[in-house]
Amino acid sequence: MFSKEESRKLKQEFWTSFGKSFPRKWILYHTKLKGFSFKFYFDNKKALVALDVEDDLEYRIKYWEKLEALKSILLDDYLPDAIYDETYFLDNEKEISRIYVPLEQKVSIHNKNTWRDVMEFFNEKMTLFEAFFEEYKDVIEG
Repeated sequence: MFSKEESRKLKQEFWTSFGKSFPRKWILYHTKLKGFSFKFYFDNKKALVALDVEDDLEYRIKYWEKLEALKSILLDDYLPDAIYDETYFLDNEKEISRIYVPLEQKVSIHNKNTWRDVMEFFNEKMTLFEAFFEEYKDVIEG
């Protein structure tokens, strides 16, 4: 077991190391679309990259319908393992819509031996997610 402080330091070390290993500007929250953001997620059980659609229901429905229309393109040309989840509950019970790609292996942010695999997964999958977004941004916001 790790103390809260040890856990915090490990998380900080991972993200610093990831930034140094893959130094680039990710889109993440800078989509210019309300409630529409990309996320990296890594804890002591799993890692995933996600496209979250949150905020008010009107925007969620609007964007989700566009993403559903583009589903076959995303799955065929970019991320065949992507999971569409229209009703996804975050740990804090907040309801969002999410498209995500989980890393299908046992990983933990507390285990440095898994970090390289997670970093490479993050870089590969988020690069593909962003390429999809850049290509179809006009359709999504239209």
